[in-house]
Amino acid sequence: MDRPAKQHNVRKADAPLALSVGDPSGIGPEIAIAAWQAGSSAGVPPFYLLADPALIAARAHRLGANVAIAETAPAEASRVFARALPVVPLDARFIDSPGRPNPANATGVIEAIDRAVADCLAGDAAAVVTCPIAKKLLYDAGFRFPGHTEYLAHLASRHSGAELTPVMMLAGPELRTVPVTIHIALAEVPKTLTTELIVTTARIAATDLASRFGIAGPRLAVTGLNPHAGEGGTIGTEDERIIRPAIERLRAEGIDAFGPLPADTMFHARARAGYDVAICMYHDQALIPAKALAFDEAVNVTLGLPFIRTSPDHGTAFDIAGKGLARADSLIAALKLARRLADTGTKAAGA
Repeated sequence: MDRPAKQHNVRKADAPLALSVGDPSGIGPEIAIAAWQAGSSAGVPPFYLLADPALIAARAHRLGANVAIAETAPAEASRVFARALPVVPLDARFIDSPGRPNPANATGVIEAIDRAVADCLAGDAAAVVTCPIAKKLLYDAGFRFPGHTEYLAHLASRHSGAELTPVMMLAGPELRTVPVTIHIALAEVPKTLTTELIVTTARIAATDLASRFGIAGPRLAVTGLNPHAGEGGTIGTEDERIIRPAIERLRAEGIDAFGPLPADTMFHARARAGYDVAICMYHDQALIPAKALAFDEAVNVTLGLPFIRTSPDHGTAFDIAGKGLARADSLIAALKLARRLADTGTKAAGA
């Protein structure tokens, strides 16, 4: 392996993407390897992998992948990317056990996320891209956040000193969706849903669509909660009592939001042409159509943070880890979208 070269400052517009390895017992290492192998012919932008270099080399050998690995610093990653997979070494070392998650790896999983965010906030990386983690493994090691999204918001808040609201978006070639409530039981959704929560979520989505996606005057289609969007209050009252007032507030702020719309007629091709994002009331209402339309190309994007974060829309896939069966399509899409959002944001800022 090449040894790290001396670091020098890079312009934000030229900075590579920081990719955290995720759970090393899952498919994160191999999809990172496959994304680098796909290279420029697949439009993969320069990135560096935050990982244990020895594990990445062992996983490449296990898969029969002919991959040169260069231990490097973030500032040198773009320079070496064409000839080798740039790996920025973690302090932690991983136990290589594909398909068998090991709690001893939790420290390195968290370190990779921490380092990616720190690099991005320092300007050494243009965006954060994360490979999948196993939340239970981290919980068993003392991790106290519901998931990636909430932990990233914690790191950003610690940096900025301000309380931040992260918003999850699934972005695919034909559809973007945002769930207002995320990882809670379906029975809790009506209790959790408020006009203020809908307004806050939609406002952040509209802001980031304009500033990062480059969509002037984004159109927000807002779903109802109940079948037929409540049908005038005859199938539940939440649509009229909670959702409609939120839409009225958004429109009063100049945001092009409309609804509440029956969710069962919102996702066919003709309907999708009428909006830029669907604001949905709960997890599956947003993620089922997004994944049904583009399971291999959909990307998880975190909005509302002072840095860009994207991720594949799948999990660790322990059942196929180390078997050479994992596809890198969603990771490649996440890398490409992160680069596009970073470039759009840089242009908007006049950098």
